[in-house]
Amino acid sequence: MVDFLYMTWLGKPVWMWLGFHAVIFILLALDLGLLHRDKSREIGVKESLLLTAFYLTLGLLFGGWVWWYIGPQAGQEYLAGLVVEKSLSMDNVFVIAVIFGYLGIPRNAQHRVLLWGILAAIVLRGLMIGLGAALVHQAEWVLTIFAAFLIYAGIKMLVSGDEEEGESKSADRFTSFMRKHMRVTDELDGQKFTTRRPDPKTGKPVRWLTPLALALVLVNGADVIFAVDSVPAIFAITTDTYVVYTSNIFAILGLRALYFALAAMVDRFAYLKTALALILIFIGLKIVVADTFELIEIQPWVALVVTVVLLAGGIVYSLWRTRGAAETQAAVPAPREAATSHEAGTPRERLGSSHG
Repeated sequence: MVDFLYMTWLGKPVWMWLGFHAVIFILLALDLGLLHRDKSREIGVKESLLLTAFYLTLGLLFGGWVWWYIGPQAGQEYLAGLVVEKSLSMDNVFVIAVIFGYLGIPRNAQHRVLLWGILAAIVLRGLMIGLGAALVHQAEWVLTIFAAFLIYAGIKMLVSGDEEEGESKSADRFTSFMRKHMRVTDELDGQKFTTRRPDPKTGKPVRWLTPLALALVLVNGADVIFAVDSVPAIFAITTDTYVVYTSNIFAILGLRALYFALAAMVDRFAYLKTALALILIFIGLKIVVADTFELIEIQPWVALVVTVVLLAGGIVYSLWRTRGAAETQAAVPAPREAATSHEAGTPRERLGSSHG
């Protein structure tokens, strides 16, 4: 048994992989079984900020262990990867907010979708990182392709139009397809993904999907799309599979808490998208000048500093430019009947005849 634990798998002893997954399992079990046992309770901004700080602290502590046990270079690469992945996940937060708003998912049901979404994301990211690692270790020129893709994605993000409108159209097409080919209810059934209802033709009870199930599929689809950017970005910083995987997973773990902290302030981060685009372009250029052509050597701490500066600059500038909107919103109280999105009607009612 001891010999097995010290066998090397993907460049690291098996016990390091098992130990990391044990920590993740404990965190998810605590989150699911203790912290949110009451399914009807909404997660407030204050609790979200505390959870975000908690997961970020754990991620940094793990980075300190990587620095101490594996070495300073791996520690710097881990921290740079964690910051990059956390930065890119912020854009994912805004897309998730659009999905929940479109489907009318109330706040007290959103955490269930996000929790199961995180479980699925861990599996999907693991598969994508495994594939990326195999490609990179077999052919180093794959990194150059990653660089070109990151630069393209960053430029596209800079010049693209209204992302919220695009996501709403995508959600509209998806829900129309699902309603046409599957049984989907117009309203929620508590926090269930499926429910039993009579078949309109036979009258017999059959299984129906609820809007919560549609939200889960869309959230997971959004994560896959964002992983297409984030996975090449982390491989641009390091090709150590263990560092890539652990930094990715710790960034994902805090995504649910980050969502509830930022969802109420989506409009205040109008210029964050520009900062994220510049981060992608910088990381892509780093591969070109440092790895492909070997013009200069860029240390991991440089990527970390540049990422932090761009992200902080985007956040501060967004908050400064939208300070007037925040003051106006604070001065005008929201109508009581609009307090929760699900009170505005079902998705079909809000979209009129778009679903037939």
